[in-house]
Amino acid sequence: MRLMNDGTDSKGTTFFRGKGTHPAVLAVWAALIASANLLPVIPMVGLSGTFNVGAILVPLAGIFFGPLAGALCAAIGAFISQLIAPHSAWLGLATFLVATVNAFTAGCVARGRWYLALPVILIGYALWFLTPIGMEAAIFPLIFYTLGLLAVAVGSPIWMNAGRFGPKSPLRAVGVFAAAYAGFVGAAGLANFAGIMLYKWPAAMWQGLAFVSPVERAVFSLGATIIGVPLLISLPKIGVRVGPEAAE
Repeated sequence: MRLMNDGTDSKGTTFFRGKGTHPAVLAVWAALIASANLLPVIPMVGLSGTFNVGAILVPLAGIFFGPLAGALCAAIGAFISQLIAPHSAWLGLATFLVATVNAFTAGCVARGRWYLALPVILIGYALWFLTPIGMEAAIFPLIFYTLGLLAVAVGSPIWMNAGRFGPKSPLRAVGVFAAAYAGFVGAAGLANFAGIMLYKWPAAMWQGLAFVSPVERAVFSLGATIIGVPLLISLPKIGVRVGPEAAE
């Protein structure tokens, strides 16, 4: 793929950001990510995790603005959030990288760049099995990360053919869900490896999470879908171009 001077590839598709996406829109979304991360979390009944509104805005950055602009938007928002609330920065200053990878992966799927999204998740696989704990808890990536690869395989063709169906088509919701899920899994590859290396989270914990984490991320992806689909329909009507149509 060859990028042109105007930020498009050789096929004429904008890769960096939509032609109609103003930098101020990126700044606003970054501010939303930063502020939403400060909101109280909601416990998920029956699961071990919590629901964070800020987290579901991260993959939407990639879906709305593309992989690079979306990643930059998420990185800025997450970095500001960890400066405001340093207790949430469990990886120190590097915590924002998790959100960055999330938005990048989701953005790649939402632009049909499956060949960039897949390596992100595959790197997570490789990192996992580099550790003795990871080898002992092999069931975790075999379930969770494989579902991420499936999300890439399902979501990318939908977004590549987005022009063939209207924005209100149910396929658009499936595409948002798949892109968001792939983003969460791609980010988990980095975050989980860091957790093993830094905190030695035991294999027994990961074995238990093998069936919990996929459900938790599905809930987060559903939240992203509920917020993202209406915005993909309504924002272009007021002149804010988001999604793959912004590159046309």
